[in-house]
Amino acid sequence: MTLAQACPDAQRKTSPDYLMNAPLPQLLAEHGVDVVEVEAEPGFTGGTYARPDGSLLFVRPSGRPVAEWEITARALLGRVLRVPLPPLPAPFEVTELPVSV
Repeated sequence: MTLAQACPDAQRKTSPDYLMNAPLPQLLAEHGVDVVEVEAEPGFTGGTYARPDGSLLFVRPSGRPVAEWEITARALLGRVLRVPLPPLPAPFEVTELPVSV
């Protein structure tokens, strides 16, 4: 099952304003996002893995500021849901990596 199948109204209901202002735990719960915290290199601020069933796993680096995670998680969710958001502040960027099947 894909995210669109699991939440057919998710993309229509998630406006940029809502994505930027709703409490993060609420957003992640609404979209069924699991979060795992890992030790990571200093430059890594987070990542997303779309599972074969369409569910999402966000990777949160441990020991990083909460504000940084707020920015990263919202940017990642916006990208997955195709919600247009303002550009991330420097030095943050979202990079999509190709997946080989």
